Amino acid sequence: MSAAVGVLAAVTVGFAPNAIAYDEQSKQWYLTDMEAEQMWKVSTGEGVKVAVIDSGVNADTPSLKGQVLVDEVPKAVAYRATDDYTGHGTSMAELIAGTGAGGGLKGLAPGAKIIPYRVDLEGLKGTQEHEKTPEPAEALRAAADTDAKIISMSFGGMTTDEDEAAVKYAASKGKLLIASVGNNRDGKGKDFIDYPAAFPYVIGVAAINKSYKVSEFSSAGGYVDLSAPGEGFPGWCDATFRSYCDNRNGTSPATALTSAAAALIWSAHPDWTVNQVVRSMVDTAGRKWPKNDPSKYAGYGLVRPRLVLKDRNYDPGPAHEDPLAKENGGDLLAKAGTSAASTAPSSSASTPSQAPAKGSAGSTPAAGSAAESSDGGNTLWIALGAVAAVLVIGGGWAAVTRARRAR
Repeated sequence: MSAAVGVLAAVTVGFAPNAIAYDEQSKQWYLTDMEAEQMWKVSTGEGVKVAVIDSGVNADTPSLKGQVLVDEVPKAVAYRATDDYTGHGTSMAELIAGTGAGGGLKGLAPGAKIIPYRVDLEGLKGTQEHEKTPEPAEALRAAADTDAKIISMSFGGMTTDEDEAAVKYAASKGKLLIASVGNNRDGKGKDFIDYPAAFPYVIGVAAINKSYKVSEFSSAGGYVDLSAPGEGFPGWCDATFRSYCDNRNGTSPATALTSAAAALIWSAHPDWTVNQVVRSMVDTAGRKWPKNDPSKYAGYGLVRPRLVLKDRNYDPGPAHEDPLAKENGGDLLAKAGTSAASTAPSSSASTPSQAPAKGSAGSTPAAGSAAESSDGGNTLWIALGAVAAVLVIGGGWAAVTRARRAR
C-alpha cells in the first residue's frame, strides 16, 4: 500500500528536544473560532478513547504524556506503536487529545485518550520494519475489537477487498470511522477521492483554511461528508520531535479535528450510538444549502460540536437508524450495538473488481500537503461559531448524488 504521510509547508522553530520554545496554541486559530474554551466547560472528551491508525504515536511529547493508552493496543498489532517514524501520527494525536503541556499543541478534546496503531504508510517497504508492521486492515480490525469509540484514519490507499471487509467489520461493531478524503496533487485532479474515506460507513473529511474556504488541495466528490479546519497551524516536523513546523496543511488534520469533535459530543452523551453522534454532527454542520443536497466540496458542512453541546436537551434522533443509510447502501450501522449486529465479512487481498461511481481507488497521500491558492471556485465561507454558511463555486454551488461504491 502506498500512502504518503506528510509534507509540511515548513517554517521550523529550532529548540532542544522535548523543550517547546514558545506557545504553539496561539497558532491554533480554530480553537478560538470554535469557542473551544466554552465547549470545554461542558465536555473535554473525557471517557472517550480514539484509536489513531497512523505512523505511530510518540507518547512522550509534553502534550501527550498521560494521554496515550499504550497498554491497550492489542498485542498482535502492537509492534512499535509508540515509535512514530514520521511525526505525522503524533501530530494527529495531539490535535485530538493533546493537553497543551509545555506550550505544545492543545487538542480539541483534551480529555479524550489515544490508542496508538503504527501501520506502514510510507517508507517502510523493502525493510525488515515492513514485515513486522501491521497493515491498516489488520490494525482496523484490531481496533474494532477494543472499546475505542472512534477510529481516526488520516491516510489513504486502502483499496482492496480485504480493506473494505475490515471497514465493514468495524462498522458492525458500532465504531465511528473517520478518514481524510485526500489531497489532490501529483496530477490526480480535484475529483480524486481516496479510500478508506470513499468506503461505505466511513465519514470522509475535507479541509478548510482560516478564511473559511475549502482548501485548494482538498479532494472533492460525492464521498465528502463533513469539513473541518485543515490549514495554518503547527505539527511536528519529523521523527526527531525537536520542533514543530508552521502551516501543517492537509485533509489529515481536518480528520483529526473531526474525530476530536465527535469525542466531545460522545463524552457529553455517552449513551448515544454511533448513529446519533453522526446525525448530530450532520444536522449541526455549518452550511446554507439544503441538507438533502450535500456539496461535493464540503459535504454536509463544517463541523460545529458547540451547537450540540450547548443544548442539554438536544434530540439526536433514533439510536438504530443510520443517518447516512442512503449513501452507505447498507444497514450495518443500524444494527451495530444490537443483538442483530453483523459479523465480520469474508475478506481477500484482491483488488476491487468494480470502480467507484466517482473518484478513484488509487492511493493518495492524505496527510499534510503544502497549501496552494484557494482561488479556484471551491470556497466555503463559514463562521465556525455562526449558524449560516455559503458555498461559492464559480458563482453558484453544486450538489452531487450521494452514492458510495457498494461492491
